[in-house]
Amino acid sequence: MSGSVGEGLLLTALPLIAVSITKDPQQVALVKVVGQLPWLLFSLFAGVLIDRVRRTAVLGAAYAVLACAALALAVTDAVGALTLPLLLGVAFVVTSAQVLGDGTTGALLPEVVGPDRLAAANTRLILIDQGAVRFVVPPVAGFLVAWSAGASAWAACAAAVLALLLTRGLSSAAVTPSRGHPLRDIPEGLKYLVGTRLLLAITVAVGLGSFASSAWLAMFALYSEQELGLGPVGYGVLMTCVAVGWVAGSFAVDRVVVRLGYAWSMRVSQIGTVLLTALVAVLPPWPAAVGAVLLLQSAVIMLWNVCSQSSRQRFTPGRLLGRVLTSHRALAWGLTPLGALVGGLVGAGFGLRAVWVLGAAVQLVAAVVTWRYLSPAGFRAAEEDRRSAAEPA
Repeated sequence: MSGSVGEGLLLTALPLIAVSITKDPQQVALVKVVGQLPWLLFSLFAGVLIDRVRRTAVLGAAYAVLACAALALAVTDAVGALTLPLLLGVAFVVTSAQVLGDGTTGALLPEVVGPDRLAAANTRLILIDQGAVRFVVPPVAGFLVAWSAGASAWAACAAAVLALLLTRGLSSAAVTPSRGHPLRDIPEGLKYLVGTRLLLAITVAVGLGSFASSAWLAMFALYSEQELGLGPVGYGVLMTCVAVGWVAGSFAVDRVVVRLGYAWSMRVSQIGTVLLTALVAVLPPWPAAVGAVLLLQSAVIMLWNVCSQSSRQRFTPGRLLGRVLTSHRALAWGLTPLGALVGGLVGAGFGLRAVWVLGAAVQLVAAVVTWRYLSPAGFRAAEEDRRSAAEPA
């Protein structure tokens, strides 16, 4: 949780600091673009590392990198040398640490719980790592940035160092040594992901959703300031509404999945995301109304994320899990820099509300993919394949 606090502080603070440096939508969006590039550039290599090295060691390395990035931002602010290029570098390094940390955490979870408990375990993990952290971090980051940019960086550095120390008490299974070249391990996980119809459909839907959300998130600091008339603290409160949705949704996710199953849970989530994203585009500039919509939107996305992550963990062999998880993120989250870039262009050319229209349209395509390929029959077939593979020959 401490590592997520450090990430959350920096990822919330960076757009606010960027807005204090420039009001150009395209330059503000550039922080998001550069910050998301590691998902595209490093994810495949991170998967090989996660499957080759003891996973707790990889997690510790991720927190060490995060601490260094936060320290660099804090020191630079202290000497009065804070610039937009520096923010771009920090954003890139923070997300690089996130690539390693998130992939390792996802690969560690099936070592702890069985396949039938993955949904419940992922719900708790997302609640602790994202929901609870996002509930506390955004307003704190807003207050810290209003005070000084360095304050948020120092707090993030302390949280990352604490997380690094806590990883020393974790244990994980030893990995099977591989004599092959690391680059030859990458296609194996990628081939499994692309060759498994169910997992490929999830990846396509997540990719489209990542593009859509990245577009409006890149403009959200400007949207809250120019459309809603809010400052850094108000922005943090709106982001807290997202966290409240995560927390509230977590209490219902497991029951919904048990009652509806994975297929219908994911279909309901996608349709809800489309409608709520479109609603923001037409709402009057009322911060309370926008906050309420963001709360509901994050609750339905929470449902999707639990089903999506649990499906990859459930239907992937353990020896490939690190590579499949990071291959999914490379393909799905690789579109986030493009989404942020397009969001900046649309915001500059057509206004900030047009970014939400774009997001709803792209999310609608993801809903069509979900409805077509993530059917109950598809999940039943994948479960049968998993059980057959588990049976001794």
